[in-house]
Amino acid sequence: MHSASALAGELRIAVGRASRRIRAERGEAGLTDPQFTVLAWLTKDGPLTPGQLAERERIQPPSMTRTVNGLVELGLVAKSEHPTDGRQVVVTLTGAGVAEVNETRRRRDAWLAERLSKMTKDERALLADAAELLRRIAAS
Repeated sequence: MHSASALAGELRIAVGRASRRIRAERGEAGLTDPQFTVLAWLTKDGPLTPGQLAERERIQPPSMTRTVNGLVELGLVAKSEHPTDGRQVVVTLTGAGVAEVNETRRRRDAWLAERLSKMTKDERALLADAAELLRRIAAS
């Protein structure tokens, strides 16, 4: 039986490695992790200001502005005037941005599904239980 602290270390390493490997699967644009994360936030929450995006990512607004500007140059997001505050802009996904999110997620799911298909039914059931436990850990 593992102690809680020993298991914590093993899980941290395993989850980190798995996460990095999954994130290596990218869409056609070959975005960096921060760039893709912006697209994911916009997919989930709709149009946001660069300040709101910076808050979600816990980074400084100038860093987010650079990330957003790079995505604008790639045609994946658009900036428009804020409806009530002329000092701000609103960042919105473009059709190309939506397609990039969908393609990246498809590739990541396909990579993982391929590995899961090589496991036994019992191993997949164990991972399904582990996924629920990991969701509980993340929610607390």
